[in-house]
Amino acid sequence: MAKGSSPDYMFEIAARHGGALRIAGVDEVGRGPLAGPVTAAAVWLNPDAIPHGLNDSKVLTHARRIDLSAALFEVADVSIAHASVDEIDDLNILRASHLAMVRAIQGLRILPDFALIDGNIIPKGMLCRAEVIVKGDMRSLSIAAASIVAKVARDAIMVDLAQQHPGYGWETNAGYPTLAHREALKNLGITPHHRRSFKPVYQML
Repeated sequence: MAKGSSPDYMFEIAARHGGALRIAGVDEVGRGPLAGPVTAAAVWLNPDAIPHGLNDSKVLTHARRIDLSAALFEVADVSIAHASVDEIDDLNILRASHLAMVRAIQGLRILPDFALIDGNIIPKGMLCRAEVIVKGDMRSLSIAAASIVAKVARDAIMVDLAQQHPGYGWETNAGYPTLAHREALKNLGITPHHRRSFKPVYQML
């Protein structure tokens, strides 16, 4: 893919040519943080009502993500799901991420018959045919849409948790291991929302 190019609808068109009727994009956010759930979203885009400006959530401003997420809820079939901190610690982060993805697909109003998934491994327990796309949030409009919805949803959760557990900076770092977050871990200790299987946390236990 050329540098600076935007996601397009070509993967969805190819899936349709392969016989799929309803194609959902799936992405997750929150593999790297030390705290909070991992969140996935599944989005079926109406081909006749695709919001303008969909892109990998990481290249969009916070305000633009909020606007696009709201627009998607109006015109698309959208589902958000999570895997909890306990599930992350029990399963490992990859399996927990896949669990959240499968839950997101299950939560759509109409179950898709094909899923485009960001990554390189098809999650176990998929209820439909699927294709994995490396850097899919930069290449597929449906996956880009899912990346936006998942990011907005998880950020909101971390802002809420930051009010319950002030001092860790979750309202700005979303639980990622920034210097301020790691310093707060040393000074304030571990909360119930920290992932105990992650090295900086379990080293303190």
